[in-house]
Amino acid sequence: MAKVATIEIEGKKYELPIVVGSENETAVDITQLRSQSGAITLDPGYKNTGACESAITFLDGEKGILRYRGYSIEELAEKADFLEVAYLLIFGELPNKSQLDNFYTDILDQSIVNEDMKTVIKGFPESAHPMGVLSSLTSALTAFNPKSVNVDSEEEMYRAIVKILAKFPVLAAWTLRKKKGEDLLNRDTNLGYVESLLRMMFQKGTKPYKQNKTVVDALDKLLILHADHEQNCSTSTVRIVGSSHAGLFASISAGVSALWGPLHGGANQAVIEMLEEIKADGGDTTKFINKAKDKDDPFRLMGFGHRVYKNFDPRAKIIKKAADEVLAQLGVDDPILEIAKGLEKVALEDQYFIDRKLYPNVDFYSGIIYRAMGIPTEMFTVMFAVGRLPGWIAQWREMRLRKEPIGRPRQIYIGETQRKFKMIENR
Repeated sequence: MAKVATIEIEGKKYELPIVVGSENETAVDITQLRSQSGAITLDPGYKNTGACESAITFLDGEKGILRYRGYSIEELAEKADFLEVAYLLIFGELPNKSQLDNFYTDILDQSIVNEDMKTVIKGFPESAHPMGVLSSLTSALTAFNPKSVNVDSEEEMYRAIVKILAKFPVLAAWTLRKKKGEDLLNRDTNLGYVESLLRMMFQKGTKPYKQNKTVVDALDKLLILHADHEQNCSTSTVRIVGSSHAGLFASISAGVSALWGPLHGGANQAVIEMLEEIKADGGDTTKFINKAKDKDDPFRLMGFGHRVYKNFDPRAKIIKKAADEVLAQLGVDDPILEIAKGLEKVALEDQYFIDRKLYPNVDFYSGIIYRAMGIPTEMFTVMFAVGRLPGWIAQWREMRLRKEPIGRPRQIYIGETQRKFKMIENR
């Protein structure tokens, strides 16, 4: 017998089906509630509302579990590279050797960005924030690919996916080079995906960029760890924009804009800004640890704890090791990073933080790694976007293939009731 939930509204009872997911998550299906009762549910921020059923990512914040398509994030970060994970997220299974080789080749074939796009980026002032530039450039790709994707054609869908995966890191690198006033580079076809991104960002003039394996491996892991995270703000944005049958590029552009917000993708930037604040105050970490413990003090430690993970962030455990390796390999002499290491030590040993499970999260360590790599703070969220791209694509594709209806939330109106119009002389 199917399980149901009973809700009583003004003395009348309504039975609503209970949906159970593959990991035994339960949800009350309220699809028919309004038509049957005239009532809706109210859930600001949708913190308790499932907007879709999805087979892509499983997240258990209480237990610190993150899986892509059933594979643990720990195993993927250790054994796969970023494009393998991208393929898994988008198409549902890990690729075999032939599929992966073709995926690499097809992405490589589409990696040249139209020269006219350089005219678009040159129109931005150097003061423009990289995320604003990236969002605009992503949307501008539509102008060079005006034909909408036929989602019923596997070939057209695949071509669009490969195209955005190929061109997005080029656009990301261009935003940095534009900010620095440097020539815009296209992808080196002799380099891998991550190596090419680093080279497009950091090559100086005609001098070849020297790859550092520790840095490449750390960035590859970072991109994997950020590749998807269930129905967060930017992912939900991609799905709801795509639900209007907006194209893939336009939907991804909307996701970039959503990610830009400091409460979402800007968290690792906020970490560095906090460390800068501590440095400017004299670098006394004990003082700021005490401020963080003082409930009457508005200061908050950025990059500690997580709104979803109530125990620990499983991504942070993985990337801490990479952060330690990058700092050791590069030997960076940076007082900001020394402050970060001091805060980390206290948070991992101080009983106050242990009891409250305020451990360093992925944003804390990613900010440290990006800083050590020489990536400017305002570019951190751009790097996040490069990592999140496969997840956005996977979620958009799933939503379109499932033929989900257009997103149209309801509201409870709290404004004025009907009133008469007053002529201007009587107001």
